[in-house]
Parts: sequence; structure tokens; C-alpha cells
Amino acid sequence: SSHLSSLLSLSPPPFQPILCGSIPGLVPKQLRFCRNYVEIMPSVAEGVKIGIQECQHQFRGRRWNCTTINNSLAIFGPVLDKATRESAFVHAIASAGVAFAVTRSCAEGSATICGCDARHKGPPGEGWKWGGCSEDVEFGSMVSREFADARENRPDARSAMNRQNNEAGRTSLNDNMFLKCKCHGLSGSCEVKTCWWSQPDFRVIGDYMKDKYDSASEMVVEKHQEFRGWVETLRPKYNYFKPPTDTDLVYYETSPNFCDPNPETGSFGTRDRSCNLTSHGIDGCDLLCCGRGHNTRTEQRKEKCNCIFHWCCYVSCQECTRVYDVHTCK
Repeated sequence: SSHLSSLLSLSPPPFQPILCGSIPGLVPKQLRFCRNYVEIMPSVAEGVKIGIQECQHQFRGRRWNCTTINNSLAIFGPVLDKATRESAFVHAIASAGVAFAVTRSCAEGSATICGCDARHKGPPGEGWKWGGCSEDVEFGSMVSREFADARENRPDARSAMNRQNNEAGRTSLNDNMFLKCKCHGLSGSCEVKTCWWSQPDFRVIGDYMKDKYDSASEMVVEKHQEFRGWVETLRPKYNYFKPPTDTDLVYYETSPNFCDPNPETGSFGTRDRSCNLTSHGIDGCDLLCCGRGHNTRTEQRKEKCNCIFHWCCYVSCQECTRVYDVHTCK
């Protein structure tokens, strides 16, 4: 996981070159890749950032809320050291983020080594023709695979798990591509429609991967003697579930409960987290506070109110103060 934080340092000020050798924590293969593809490295960094932000959105109401630590090479602390569902999700969403950001910046024309995808043309459909710029998700996925999987080449269980989850993240992007179309003609009449392949909003990928987190496959580690020595592989723990596919997340260690602070597991605990009094889900005060109870305080917030639309064309509002109850875990 240390390469995630080193990648975040990849956004240099404009017009300043990236010095690949100065990025901490890169393995030799990543360093070579960085030098060969230096113009898309800011997109790689942007992709990691998008992935982390999406993780924090998806887990905002959970006991573990995808907390990151500033000034640390291990950006998630010790949480990713264990082969848990949380590790699986972070690897998948970060790999998807990298593929997504690189694909988008290529389509926007911000790099000379990549561009639009001409391969997936095929015959057009009824009433439309190909046009615009189809996003080249295969190139974006290749960059993500080369970079994120470069450190996953050991013959052990954790490398096998990370490779599977990284690929699941990238596959989710491919599976959610859709045809985007634009109408042409007099005053927007749809006489002619041009269409191109587009990536969805990254939120779609986040929602999809969160479902995969909830249904992740628990695995067990098996050791085999091969000509190169001992090799670890993963197999499903329970035979009566269908085995995981390319799009599924896998893990083989149970998660800590994340209720109490624990520097060894990287848990920050849930004390002082705000909780939802009316929810019976994991974001509700009962579950989020792990049965410790909650405190309630009132908070005043200024909001716009009594807004009036004036012809034409502006809106005027008054400012009102409203009082809210805020519930936080004990």
C-alpha cells in the first residue's frame, strides 16, 4: 500500500517535470514505467486520489470510514497489512481510479502517447453513427495493470489476492462502459445522432464495488511445491458458494471490529463520530457506536430560505438560522 501515498506526491506544480527517482517507495518496474510514461503519471496520481475519495464516500457511515493518515508512507496505516475485505476494496477502487483517470485524460487529449479508441467501432446501430471520442479503457487498464500490479509478483497468497482485486476494479470499469450520444440537426432535432463509448461517473463504479465488498468471497490459503519452490494459491473457503469470478473481491483474514482505537490494526475507533439516530443500519447510533451510547448537542446553521424568483432572471433569498440535533458516539 505504500505506493499509494508515494503516488499522491506525483502532482507537481504546473510546468514542472516529474522526477520519477524522487518518488519514495517505487519498485524498479514502477520506476521504469514512470520514466517511459512520465506524461501520464499525473493522471495516475489523480486516479489514486479519485479512488480514495470514493472509498471515503462509500464508507462514510461505516465503523471503518477509509481514514487516511497524513505524513505517512502507509497512507491507510496498518489497515492494509491484513488480507481483509477492507484491503480488497482499497486495492480494487484505487486500481479502477487509475484506469479511469488515465482513460479520461487520454480522451481529453492531454497526452501524446494515447488518445481515442478506434478499435471498438463495429457497425453503427439504427439511426446513429459513430462520432466523438470513444474512451480507450483498454489503454487506461493497461497502465493501471502495469503500475499497480508491478509489486504483486511474489508467489504468496497476498500477491494473489491483490492481483485478483486490482483486476476486479479494472474489470468493473470495462463492464460499465456505455454508449453516449449527441443529437444533430435543426434546433436539436435528432436527424443525425453520433455516439461514442464513454466511462460512467466514477460514483457508478464506487457503488458497484461497494456491492462487491458486501458480497466478497472468503478464501483459504493453500501451499504447493513447484519447481521454483513453495507457491501459495487461494481457493474458496466454502464449496457451496459459487467460486469468485473476475469481477469479485476476495480476502482471507477477518476484519477487526473497528469499534475501539487500536494502533496495531489501524482502527481509530468510532468515538466522536456522528451517527444517525433514526437509522437501524450500520450508520445508526446503536451499531456505529458499538453499544456505547451517544451524546446529543444542538447546532445552529445558517441557511437560505423564503427564496423568491424575480422575472427576469434572478433569485433573492433571506437567511434563516435553523437548529439541528447532532448525535455523536460516546
